[in-house]
Amino acid sequence: MTSGLRERVLPETQRRPLEELVESLDLCSGDLRSKRSAFWTMLTLSAVIASAGVLLDSTATVIGAMIIAPLATPIMGIALATVRHRGQGAIGFALLGSLLVIVIGVAFSAVLPASYELLANNQIAGRTSPKLMDLVAALATGLAGAVAHARRDVAAVLPGVAIAISLVPPLAVVGVCLGRGAGWLALGALVLFLSNLLALVLGGIAVFSAAGYAADAVALAGRSRRRTRLTLCLLLVLVVVPLSANTVVSWLLTSWSAQARAVAADWISTVPNSSVAGVDVVSRELRIRVRTPGDLPPIPGLLSALRGRIPDWVPIVVESTRGSTIQAGRVGAPS
Repeated sequence: MTSGLRERVLPETQRRPLEELVESLDLCSGDLRSKRSAFWTMLTLSAVIASAGVLLDSTATVIGAMIIAPLATPIMGIALATVRHRGQGAIGFALLGSLLVIVIGVAFSAVLPASYELLANNQIAGRTSPKLMDLVAALATGLAGAVAHARRDVAAVLPGVAIAISLVPPLAVVGVCLGRGAGWLALGALVLFLSNLLALVLGGIAVFSAAGYAADAVALAGRSRRRTRLTLCLLLVLVVVPLSANTVVSWLLTSWSAQARAVAADWISTVPNSSVAGVDVVSRELRIRVRTPGDLPPIPGLLSALRGRIPDWVPIVVESTRGSTIQAGRVGAPS
C-alpha cells in the first residue's frame, strides 16, 4: 500500500495507538481475569443462541448470535501477533472457543427427532456448501474489520462486520451436523468457518502491516518479511483450494440439474396431469420437485434413466407436492 493510499485509508490522526490495539485484541495482556471471563461468558451465550437459531431456522436469532460472539477478537489477535512477531496465545483461544461452540451444537442436536432433515433447514443448507464468492465477501469483510479496529472513527461498523463474517453460526452447524452423523455436511460448514477465519487473519495482517504496527514494535528484517509473505501465501492456499473445488462441483451440479429435469419430465409424464416443478442443487444433492395428483412412478425407473447422464456419486432426492420426500439414492446404485 503506497503512503498516499495508506494515508487515505488509515489517516494518522485516526489511527489507534499500538498499546490501545493490543489492549483490545490481546487476551493475554492487561486485566486477564476480566477479559477472559467476558470472552468465555459471551461466547457460550452466543453459541447457545446460534444453535437455537439454527434449529429454529430463524435468521433474526442467528444474526443476534453473530453480533454477540467475541470470537473475532482472538482471530484478529492472531493477525496482530503475526505482524508484531510475538507469541500466538490467541490461537489457543480461537481453537478452544471453536471447540466450545461445536460441542454446544452437538448437544443441541440431541433434541432433534430422528426424521429431521438437515438440508430442509435453510440455516444449515446455506452454510454447508461454501464457494469462492464466499471467500471474496469474507476477504472484503476481513479488511473492513481490520480497518475498523485500526481506526477510532469507524469502530461503530464492527457489529456489521460481525454479521458479515459469520463465525459462530457455521461452527454451530458443524456441531449439529456431527451430532446427526452428517460428516460431509459438517465438513462443508467447517470449511466455511475456516475461510472466514483465514480471511480475517489475512485482512488483519495486511491492514496492521500497512498501518505501521510492525514498525512500532520491531524493525522487520528481510527474513521476517519473507516469513510473513510465506504465511500469507499458505493461508490463501488453504482457503482457495477447497472453495475452488466446491465451486467447480456446484457448477457441475447446476449443469447436471438441467439434464435431470429433462429426464424427470419424461419419467413423470406417465402420470396424467403431472409435471416437474424444478430441480434444485442443495449442498451436493439434486432435489427433483414434482407435481402429481397421484402416486409417483417407480423410482428405480428414474434412476435408470439418469444413468450415464448424472455421475453415480450424486445423491438424488424426489420431492412431491403431495407432501412426501423420497431419498431416491444414486444413479449407480442397484435398483
